[in-house]
Amino acid sequence: MALISDTRILQAPTAEGANDQHMVLNMGPQHPATHGVLRLVLEIDGEIVVRLYPEIGYLHTGIEKTCEAKFYQQVVPLTDRINYLDPLSNNLCYCLAVEKLLGLEIPEKGQWLRVLLAELSRLNSHLIWLGTHAMDIGALTVFLYTFREREEILRLFEAVAGQRMMTSYFRIGGVSMEPPLDFFARVQAFISMLPEKIDEYSNLLTGNPIFKNRLKGVGYLSAADAVALGVSGPPMRASGVDFDVRRDIPYCSYEKFQFQVPTSTDGDCWARYEVRLVEMRESVKIIQQALDGMPEGAVKADAPKIVLPDREKMKTQMEALIHHFKIVTEGFAVPAGEVYQGIEAGHGQTGYYVVSDGTAKPYRVHMRYPSFATLQALETMCKGRMLADVVAVIGSIDIVLGEIDR
Repeated sequence: MALISDTRILQAPTAEGANDQHMVLNMGPQHPATHGVLRLVLEIDGEIVVRLYPEIGYLHTGIEKTCEAKFYQQVVPLTDRINYLDPLSNNLCYCLAVEKLLGLEIPEKGQWLRVLLAELSRLNSHLIWLGTHAMDIGALTVFLYTFREREEILRLFEAVAGQRMMTSYFRIGGVSMEPPLDFFARVQAFISMLPEKIDEYSNLLTGNPIFKNRLKGVGYLSAADAVALGVSGPPMRASGVDFDVRRDIPYCSYEKFQFQVPTSTDGDCWARYEVRLVEMRESVKIIQQALDGMPEGAVKADAPKIVLPDREKMKTQMEALIHHFKIVTEGFAVPAGEVYQGIEAGHGQTGYYVVSDGTAKPYRVHMRYPSFATLQALETMCKGRMLADVVAVIGSIDIVLGEIDR
């Protein structure tokens, strides 16, 4: 991905006798349509994009390096903050990677509860995408509608984890605690009304000629380019690549759930919009299956030297108190080795590469997040298009700068 550190007038290749110049334009890093502190340096010929350079690094946090100084269980809250719109997917991917190294088997109820919450987190991410994308194009009303439903999801997160956004609810070995007694009933009430709300969004946007004209045929990305540039998730499937980690490399009991993977061969902004709308409906179906078939039993593994004991046991049993104290103060050793775990998050394929040297702290944690790879395709999608189309394309690929600057 080409980067430049300053703006300048670039002499364009000219025909004989011509003396034209292209203009170099700054977009960001504070531009609201860049969805974070992203700077785009655009070379334009009139209003046509000739070249585009994403310049990243304005939000760099050093989280990957910070992980090396933390106990394994202390890394979980860091993962929330990388993609703050889909935090539970971050938790899940990291926990699955460490559990592979430990050889931990998660109880079935814990796995199904993870699926339910991961799909709620996907809905949360897609609702934010739809509202902000529509607002970028000029459809302000949809933003208010999607945030109305997103608020209900955040209330569910708060009920189960005590926190609206940075939940840290998934833990190595399962989840932090049993959900409250009325939690499943509240989830059922939410997903029962959501399909009608999705219809409402579709009625506002799908038949809107202005919205459709701004997206249809704009930001084309071929299947070959999507694969070559590392694009994943909805942008890849909208280009005709039929791949979803949940179905094709299942994890966390996803093989027990029935759902469709929407695709399109159009490869434009409109296709990415349609694919995500269908994905929201499929997430509702997965959550319904999780509610209907939720197993009985424990929500975390029986591993007292790795998994924190229940708080009630800690108050009444000396052995449980000792295990709690040792895990919190000393962590737990993870067998030496290396592992990669991929999942299908809301923005695309998320992966964690974790290396253990046998101690209580990871030797290396490398994160493969979809926004970083998808950003590489931005120039391909914008080249030859109007300057105004750049805003539509950025919105359609749904990047999060926390994933890009780590």
